[in-house]
Amino acid sequence: MKLLVINGPNLNLLGLREPDLYGKQDYKALCALVEDTAARLGMEVKLFQSNHEGSIVDEIQAAYGVFDAIVINPAAYTHTSVAILDALKAVSIPTVEVHLTDIRTREAFRQHSYVSPACIKTICGHGFDGYVMAMELLAEHCK
Repeated sequence: MKLLVINGPNLNLLGLREPDLYGKQDYKALCALVEDTAARLGMEVKLFQSNHEGSIVDEIQAAYGVFDAIVINPAAYTHTSVAILDALKAVSIPTVEVHLTDIRTREAFRQHSYVSPACIKTICGHGFDGYVMAMELLAEHCK
């Protein structure tokens, strides 16, 4: 199984950005966890991070016919990007949306996800473990 993991804006600053909210582990630690989990689950994984909406859309489009599943943390684009929603809908690759924090309990503007309708599940509020949960769910889903 081939998995694409997409991380949106500012996730490259994990450990620096509001550590009381997002934790003290850095982006390198998140990548290591994803790679270790992929190895355990027998998956091939590609990690992609961008602060640019169009780059994320391009990566989703390029995944068509290449990847079996996607894990996406669109970060701030969760609440603004119809373009990412449309790209996910266009490629129809099983996708799980992940958020480190529980967006349902945050500021009102963060509680709506434009991306969720294109996803089979949204996992939020579990920190880095949310990625593991998403990968395990997709491994089962794609059997």
